[in-house]
Amino acid sequence: MKLALTLAATTALAAPALAENLNVVGSWSSLPLHQQYEAPFWSETLPEASGGDIEVALTTHDQMGLGVGDVYRLLGQGVYDVAMTVADYAVADAPELEGLDVPLVATDASTAREMVEAARPMVDDIYADRFNSKVLAIAPYPPQVVFCNAEIGSLEDLEGLKVRASGRMTAKFLEALGAEGINVAFSEVPGALQKGVVDCAVTGAGSGYSAGWWEVSTHLMPIPLGGWDSVVTAMNMDKWNSLDAEMQELIQTQIKTEFEDPAWESAQDALVNDIACLTGNGECPYGDARDMTLVEASETDIANAEEILISEVLPEWSERAGDDWAQRWNASVGEVVGVQIAQ
Repeated sequence: MKLALTLAATTALAAPALAENLNVVGSWSSLPLHQQYEAPFWSETLPEASGGDIEVALTTHDQMGLGVGDVYRLLGQGVYDVAMTVADYAVADAPELEGLDVPLVATDASTAREMVEAARPMVDDIYADRFNSKVLAIAPYPPQVVFCNAEIGSLEDLEGLKVRASGRMTAKFLEALGAEGINVAFSEVPGALQKGVVDCAVTGAGSGYSAGWWEVSTHLMPIPLGGWDSVVTAMNMDKWNSLDAEMQELIQTQIKTEFEDPAWESAQDALVNDIACLTGNGECPYGDARDMTLVEASETDIANAEEILISEVLPEWSERAGDDWAQRWNASVGEVVGVQIAQ
């Protein structure tokens, strides 16, 4: 008996520890954020950094055919372990989340990241309370700019046009400009532009280039009308709590240094390159340059837009989200970008 126990103990010590398996659902499979950062991180970087202690099964929400509004709901229910998509897709469940990505308040990547980092404690609380999830990272799509299949020369020219918005706050902003905000799924936008269902559409410049929006639109206004379309990566809270402290630290360290930081560092250059690729104004590093007409917003455009944002859009959000969230926003994001919501 003693020999049997000794052999059993020796065998147990020699057996390799079971790897932690993570089922991961990424954002849009066709876009650069997934192809250049998400897929390499989850498929290669993290498993290798763990020494084989983490194994990942990776897909994306579009490959699964998920409704974008369901991504975080299903994450909270434990259908998969990790998910990432645009935060604005979840605002029907969490209107307070709109405060993460406000139109026009950040015109460059460094300011956008400062805004996101200021909002991070709010976002952590929202995902814990609304989606039973732990936020791991917040990365940007490029600024959400305006593609039009109509001749425009200024922001004022959007008045009376039908415009596909990239999020609820952007839709409210467009309505305040006198445009009609239209809800169209990203994948359906080219057809909508071609058929005249919408005159213009808001998305990231790189996303529009990759998805061929230049084939069905003529004018590009590279003003961040839809903010930076923050993509939140989160883990089901029960799964997170089941991991030991060492593995939690490994995941947090790796995702910051190997995914989040590189995505932000490339964001500003990506915008410049994307505009070059869409308009031919500069060298396109991704493929053939197109010939969309570049429409620069004037100082008057920007001043008028900021006035609408402060006087109409943000107060309307404050009413829907609640005064407590507006106060938290003022004390964090508002301090960074120099904007305050009247209380």
